[in-house]
Amino acid sequence: MKLHSDSNAALNTVTAYGDGYIEVNQKRYEGTVTFAPEGDVVSLAIMTLPEITAEVLMRAAGVTAPAPDPFAELEDGPQAPRIAPPGSTEVLLVGTGRQQRFLRPEVVGPVMMLGVGVEVMDTQAAARTYNILMAEGRRVVAFLLPS
Repeated sequence: MKLHSDSNAALNTVTAYGDGYIEVNQKRYEGTVTFAPEGDVVSLAIMTLPEITAEVLMRAAGVTAPAPDPFAELEDGPQAPRIAPPGSTEVLLVGTGRQQRFLRPEVVGPVMMLGVGVEVMDTQAAARTYNILMAEGRRVVAFLLPS
């Protein structure tokens, strides 16, 4: 399906998608890709949902796990989510192929604890949602498996 919009040519925009491919800025990518509005479109060797780890998602979102707090064991109750620094990724959209399939809590939990929202949907919905959020100026990253 071709997508058309009044987007800024300097920003990464999903311009089409179909069976096994995503087109960003009119360049076709086969396989899994990740990208933000600015910067490179990165192709990944990941082809199935079980291959996605928390570390892979953190890398895609541009966040890193903080060093362990040596005093965390002394505190009662669950750890509060960390506030993401200004300018970091707000939302990570994960497209899971033709169908929406949820990621395991141990995969998305660490990313969410770093202050990044994670939304999981089918790849076509994730591509459309990315374009909308990107056009609104949101700090969004797409992680799209082929459909």
